[in-house]
Amino acid sequence: MIWWLLAFAHGDLDQKGDDFVPCVTSIHSFTSAFLFSIEVQVTIGFGGRMITEECVSAIIILIVQNIVGLVINAIMLGCIFMKTAQANRRAETLIFSKHAVIAVRNSKLCFMIRIGDLRKSMIISAAVRMQVVRRTTTYEGEVVPLDQIDIQIDNPVGTNGIFLVAPLIICHVIDKNSPLYELSAETLQHGDIEVIVVLEGVVETTGITTQARTSYLSEEILWGQRFVSTVTEEEGTYAVDYSKFGNTVKVPTPSCSAKKLDEDGGLARFKLPDSSPRDTVRKRRLSLRLKQLSTCQ
Repeated sequence: MIWWLLAFAHGDLDQKGDDFVPCVTSIHSFTSAFLFSIEVQVTIGFGGRMITEECVSAIIILIVQNIVGLVINAIMLGCIFMKTAQANRRAETLIFSKHAVIAVRNSKLCFMIRIGDLRKSMIISAAVRMQVVRRTTTYEGEVVPLDQIDIQIDNPVGTNGIFLVAPLIICHVIDKNSPLYELSAETLQHGDIEVIVVLEGVVETTGITTQARTSYLSEEILWGQRFVSTVTEEEGTYAVDYSKFGNTVKVPTPSCSAKKLDEDGGLARFKLPDSSPRDTVRKRRLSLRLKQLSTCQ
């Protein structure tokens, strides 16, 4: 419309002599002005219509149209990219268990959580990081209200990378290097700690890094429980039951801290109760042995 008005004001639409120089050549109607506008917008330039040095206003309109066209293209590309990426929505499909648990696993006292992915498209290079946030006091007496301490995850590979093809239990062994080394069932109830869990990875379809976070307060950490299995095998195939994702079951677990266990000889002295029928002598010996370890239960 603007190019047609410019041509109409300058008289380019009328048939002139050979000495007449139009603002834009080969514009004789509204249709030809519209075609020239499209050529400018998408930089096609067929060669039949072009701007001349006759009108300064035409040059200004050409520059303005190019700038506006670039802005419109950038906005459209940004909107399309945001719609296809959907990094925030992808993070919503990464789920965490409602509670964390502390129980015995592989003869070690462990802190465990469960994570899962609800989508079929996988997260590439997924990694999990955990930190404990608590109030600490330095040797000089300085009080740090929000001290962040990293938690090492037990992974046979040696890194925090995981293969999130099914719900996984992330395990942290509570040893001498753990910030939970002095934590017991009693101190957990009255303690003021928070465990932050961060899951990072690359979305397979878009290649964009996504991050999902959660945290567990003291009342959200269950002592002496473990997660129920969610994976079952049916006719040679594995099925995942997400209805059991956050379910836990109580298991025999010493209520003292890992530090106290090490001082008392470790978990090797702690035996799970056996419900199988045995003779009277062996039952009495087992009861006496558990009684001796009552300080650690």
